[in-house]
Amino acid sequence: MDCMKRWSRQEAAGQGREADRAHFTGAVTQLVVNETDEAHPVRVYLVGFKDGARTHWHAHAGGQILHVVEGAGRTQVRGQPESALRAGDVVTVPGGVEHWHGAAAGESMTHLAVSLGSTEWGEPPG
Repeated sequence: MDCMKRWSRQEAAGQGREADRAHFTGAVTQLVVNETDEAHPVRVYLVGFKDGARTHWHAHAGGQILHVVEGAGRTQVRGQPESALRAGDVVTVPGGVEHWHGAAAGESMTHLAVSLGSTEWGEPPG
């Protein structure tokens, strides 16, 4: 049994699959790093967003941690102003807080997303 996986960013970039268009706007790829189907699931994805692509509004029951590994992006919590994201930034979103994130216009962004618990999806950001 292979207990460990290791990828360089270059290897990981070529292994992603197109993200579900029901939950994303624009060109987005995802590489599953880890998924569990336990009572309290933990999902880890390396997500690549092209020019202005982003998630729909969503919330995670146990929260979400984003670590931007390259590029420039934007994020927003519903009812608050948008915030800029740059490589090296870490965002912690508490459980049940509705938000979106993705690439800035004219930019690409890749982040590692750690999602805790179930995800409730909403509409695309305006």
